[in-house]
Amino acid sequence: MSTLTLRNKTIALLCAISCLNLSAFALAGDTKDAGTSKQNPIEIKDFAFNPQTITVRSGEKITWTNRDEEPHTIVSVEKQFKKSSALDTDQTFTITAGAPGTYTYFCSVHPKMTGTIIVVKS
Repeated sequence: MSTLTLRNKTIALLCAISCLNLSAFALAGDTKDAGTSKQNPIEIKDFAFNPQTITVRSGEKITWTNRDEEPHTIVSVEKQFKKSSALDTDQTFTITAGAPGTYTYFCSVHPKMTGTIIVVKS
């Protein structure tokens, strides 16, 4: 059986600490990358989309929340994303931004309600 000297114990301890630090660093990087899907909220209130125009990156999520007492829908003018069902109070609808471009949308129940999403490269 070999006996570890103080020097060997110190080297072994430093190696273990280095490995743990590298593991923690690698995991932190993975966690950061996994959370890059930014949420972009749009509130429906007082028969308007707020903000009316929003700029997002490709792949980011956009979520509408109806804060009115009346139902509202979200419909893409150019059919660039699927339309929502009628949203009651506090219900949400989420899409993922696609290819770069300008997406215009409206409420089919109240067509004067309009909004614009500008999608840029991620």
